[in-house]
Amino acid sequence: MVLHEDRFFDPDPAVRRVARELYEETRRLPIVSPHGHVDPRILATNEPFAEPAALIVQPDHYILRMLYSRGIPLERLLQGEPRAVWRLFAEQYFLFRGTPTGAWRRQRPALRGDRRA
Repeated sequence: MVLHEDRFFDPDPAVRRVARELYEETRRLPIVSPHGHVDPRILATNEPFAEPAALIVQPDHYILRMLYSRGIPLERLLQGEPRAVWRLFAEQYFLFRGTPTGAWRRQRPALRGDRRA
């Protein structure tokens, strides 16, 4: 699948033009975000992570809220055995279709420059 380079920009041509300009000026800068879901030390030091539940599911309040809204207790997600937590996320992944979280998870390789995502 080839993703359109403007897929996250406003459809208004004037706004999209400004967005493209800003993006081109900043695209190679590191992301410094007070809203990140991953401990920045992992990214800065390139540390391995124990397993995907601890990196992707448990720190992400969007994922936790979606799963909780479907009746999955937070205790199972935050204190459960990591493989079971990851399995729960995988079984419920369909819930994230059409959401920003789903777009990010699906298109992350394309956001790094791999257009084959």
